Amino acid sequence: MNDYRMEHDSLGEMQVPADAYYGIQTLRARDNFHITGITLSHYPRFITALAYVKRAAAEANLSLGLLEETKCRAIVRACEELVSGRLHDQFVVDMVQGGAGTSANMNANEVICNRALEFMGYERGQYEYLHPLNDVNMSQSTNDVYPSALNIALILDLRELMEAMAHLRKAFKRKGDEFADVIKMGRTQLQDAVPMTLGQEFTAWSVMIGEDVQRVDEAEKLVYEINMGATAIGTGLNSHPDYTRTVTEKLVEITTLRLTASPDLVEATQDTGVYVQLSGVLKRVAVKLSKICNDLRLLSSGPRCGINEINLPPMQPGSSIMPGKVNPVIPEVVNQVAFAVIGHDVTVSMASEAGQLELNVMEPVIGFSLFQTLNMLRRACYTLADKCVSGITANRERCRELVENSIGLVTALNPHIGYEKSAEIAKEAMRTGGSVYEIVLAKGYLSREDLEDILKPENMVRPRYIYKK
Repeated sequence: MNDYRMEHDSLGEMQVPADAYYGIQTLRARDNFHITGITLSHYPRFITALAYVKRAAAEANLSLGLLEETKCRAIVRACEELVSGRLHDQFVVDMVQGGAGTSANMNANEVICNRALEFMGYERGQYEYLHPLNDVNMSQSTNDVYPSALNIALILDLRELMEAMAHLRKAFKRKGDEFADVIKMGRTQLQDAVPMTLGQEFTAWSVMIGEDVQRVDEAEKLVYEINMGATAIGTGLNSHPDYTRTVTEKLVEITTLRLTASPDLVEATQDTGVYVQLSGVLKRVAVKLSKICNDLRLLSSGPRCGINEINLPPMQPGSSIMPGKVNPVIPEVVNQVAFAVIGHDVTVSMASEAGQLELNVMEPVIGFSLFQTLNMLRRACYTLADKCVSGITANRERCRELVENSIGLVTALNPHIGYEKSAEIAKEAMRTGGSVYEIVLAKGYLSREDLEDILKPENMVRPRYIYKK
């Protein structure tokens, strides 16, 4: 048996591996785009989304009397196999590619066509019985297939990201409850501020993440709009007048997603603003996660010469030269994820800006950047929750010691002795090393009973109206 088959396209003939489900156009793209080394097969949801689109198109064309039922059934069966996870290894084109995603679209067309041919009793490459363009790609263009599939895949990934973020939020909330009675010093500009509880600190992080879950959910709704039926530039050339409505209805039925057809397909085919907005929201998530991880690293610094208010779970030895050193490796890796996400956001912005006239040909790098961002953020959330936050312990004595020795306690004296006297006490405490408590007593500004009530840390972690005339 031959180990290849001959296929042709408008540029000529090529030998395609006999066992390949992809065809000549995929082979050309595989050879042309050695860019990232990351192929379509790395993103199974994108392949699933392409299969959803191709199945919906086939069923729409059947209902409109454009595609034979035998061909439609075979295409649908092939698409169902892709959705189940089969043949993903046949998606060999690099994620970053020229041609506005044409190679990705053709990779799907050819794999689906050749598998469908087998269902019909023919061999791969016998396109006279079922054609990747005339049949599988009927009523379509890369310019509506690619962004519509991208949107569907993004929705599925966004839902998983929100689950991961909710998991992390709960981890911080549990620690907030656990540390509700741990008094510590709050800090602004890395200087002593006023007392708070460690629980308040962790709960605040939980709330921060919860707010971003809402922002991601809002951004997800923007991705529901698709441009199927636009074909090349949004005019719908080569499609049935009822095709946009029909194929959108089919996609909603197949995916159970609340997809809607864009009211202006010409606008939708060239405008990638939704990806800019989505990427910006994901950057917001990354920035806040990085800020939280910075705080975790600061609060756990030490163990003898730092703040040392909390202990992060030791995950691995931290040095090849310093015995016993343990590094905050989980917050560090999440910081690095955030930096990468911010870089992807710049890429999405520049790629969106690079669109020209009726099409943005840079959508492959937009999709690649967003998929990278979503995958990294999702994994980072689970990693931070399970390998760091859930194992954090509080150094209770250290927290209280820092509060009781802090000059920041003078802030609580303002309503009672005024700002100037409070500042005077702070300066003297700094100069002499004495405690705020003893200096106030020595100067006779307050009685011992009043001072103990005012400077009790537990009384300073919530609103308390105690101004005295």
